[in-house]
Amino acid sequence: MNAVLKLVDYAKETGLIEEEEQIWAVNTLLDALGLDALPELPVAENATLPEILDTLLDDAYARGVLKENTTTYRDLFDTELMGRLTPRPAEVRRKFEALYRESPKAATDWYYKFSGDTNYIRRDRCAKDLRWTTETAYGTLDISINLSKPEKDPKDIAAARNLPASNYPRCLLCAENEGYAGRVNHPARQNLRVVPIAINEKPWFLQYSPYVYYNEHCICFNREHTPMKIDRDTFAKLLDFVRQFPHYFVGSNADLPIVGGSILAHDHFQGGHYSFAMERAEIETAFRFPGFDDVSAGIVKWPMSVIRLSASDRQRLIELADRILKAWRSYTDADAMIFAETDGVPHNTITPIARMRDGKYELDLVLRNNLTTEEHPLGLYHPHAALHHIKKENIGLIEVMGLAVLPARLKTELTAVAEALANGKSLRENPLTEKHADWAEQFAPQYRITADNAFEIVRKETGLVFAKVLEDAGVYRRNEAGKQAFLRFLETV
Repeated sequence: MNAVLKLVDYAKETGLIEEEEQIWAVNTLLDALGLDALPELPVAENATLPEILDTLLDDAYARGVLKENTTTYRDLFDTELMGRLTPRPAEVRRKFEALYRESPKAATDWYYKFSGDTNYIRRDRCAKDLRWTTETAYGTLDISINLSKPEKDPKDIAAARNLPASNYPRCLLCAENEGYAGRVNHPARQNLRVVPIAINEKPWFLQYSPYVYYNEHCICFNREHTPMKIDRDTFAKLLDFVRQFPHYFVGSNADLPIVGGSILAHDHFQGGHYSFAMERAEIETAFRFPGFDDVSAGIVKWPMSVIRLSASDRQRLIELADRILKAWRSYTDADAMIFAETDGVPHNTITPIARMRDGKYELDLVLRNNLTTEEHPLGLYHPHAALHHIKKENIGLIEVMGLAVLPARLKTELTAVAEALANGKSLRENPLTEKHADWAEQFAPQYRITADNAFEIVRKETGLVFAKVLEDAGVYRRNEAGKQAFLRFLETV
């Protein structure tokens, strides 16, 4: 079947276009492809969307329509093709609003599928990520190796360097990305449709992450390009979101470097339809805050330092969370190596996560501190150097909750470690395994390692390292002294 017609059929089958729009769809694709008639470009009847697009892009490059055959240029071009078939924003919003009147879940179910059908969520790339689970003292942690984000080609890097500076869109989260054609240093978004929502009576938007790390990984972002800030309004916004979408959780990265998110310049949250290990963790030490007998509270059994609040009245949660935040911002406990500030630089903040549970509002407050020391220049409450062979990057919202997003290099490196252990080879003579040698030599004697089980053992031990990573990021140690220090803080609220 002709590739252009196959793509149009795909659009009809997924509901992106109507049957009566077929001729228009063919012609708008021909225009984008620089063609004036249907080409002789066959694809298999069962061809997938990536296969159809690859066929069209290969032909466009052969004819000189596609400037470079790199991933970046191909992404720009295939997004333009999909954008031609993506319904207009008003149509998408009307559909979402109509379904929302049926139920919030009906609306998000449709919107999530739609975001994949348009290829905004590149399902084929997301499927490349390696995922497994590991049993730990804190429950079942999710481990992933991120392979879905393509690496930049040197040609793309050189082209981006030669582009004039641009502040449109100001960042990847701005509403102005909707329908934007993109450039080599900014992704194309012709197939992006965002949904307007009101959060705490202010204009916000909802969309999905193009690289979904978990089911229905969504992003809720402020209409205005304004910096992230954790304050009383943050708690109100998070709880207002779960009021409107009670089947979703939502959380915010912290608002300070090292412990904060990757985009601190634009106020936004992340959420989705997924149960993380932290949500499943129980309260191990109950605590009553004076004047808040209607709020259940306590310390969560988790490697990081988490206070869980639960109540039927979200205003009471907002009030108590605000008190905890203000107390934590100014809190110093030198014996516990917690300093509110040094040389005028603030260190204390919170990573908050909201959800509905059994008809009540629930708010997890994860205490964060970005103090650096001579021994730990990347952060005292950051993965320590002994764990950098597995995880060196900042611990953001997703990982706080128990899902490791590990670097792509580990796919090759961990395979090499497993092969070396199975075959009795030296770990220190191979550049791929050298950095992992101390770790592997420590756990290897605990197992009878064979070619059949080596990789599973390495995966399990990687998950256990992630548990230690989270322990390093906790401001209170997981021992009796740490528990007493945690309670000292709670007494000050």
